[in-house]
Amino acid sequence: MLKIVTLLRLLLLAALLGALLGVAQAREPRPLASVALADLPPEALQTLRLIRQGGPFPYPRKDGSIFGNFEKRLPLQPRGYYREYTVPTPASRDRGARRIIAGEGRDGDVANSGEYYYTDDHYRSFRRIRE
Repeated sequence: MLKIVTLLRLLLLAALLGALLGVAQAREPRPLASVALADLPPEALQTLRLIRQGGPFPYPRKDGSIFGNFEKRLPLQPRGYYREYTVPTPASRDRGARRIIAGEGRDGDVANSGEYYYTDDHYRSFRRIRE
């Protein structure tokens, strides 16, 4: 009887450790795909130009706002590190689903960081922009 109780405890401990490891792995962002500048839509290229020159942006109340990365799909950074910018969608009556997310980089300046991510599905997936 003691062996069965000990075995059950070990199985329970193993299951608990497996669950904890699964949670830790789920928090790690997946490796990101990349996209070349030449493969971006022309509106994304225009948005990148605006980011680099500091605007003006088509949605000044939204463009440049903090992107929280709550789903942790981008590399983990402190809150405020990422900023989001609208990539206009032709024929869309609202901002659409396309965005560029810019990281601050080492100097804290999104205009010069070279760290840019593109999403065309409203944050469900990202591709790092290769320049």
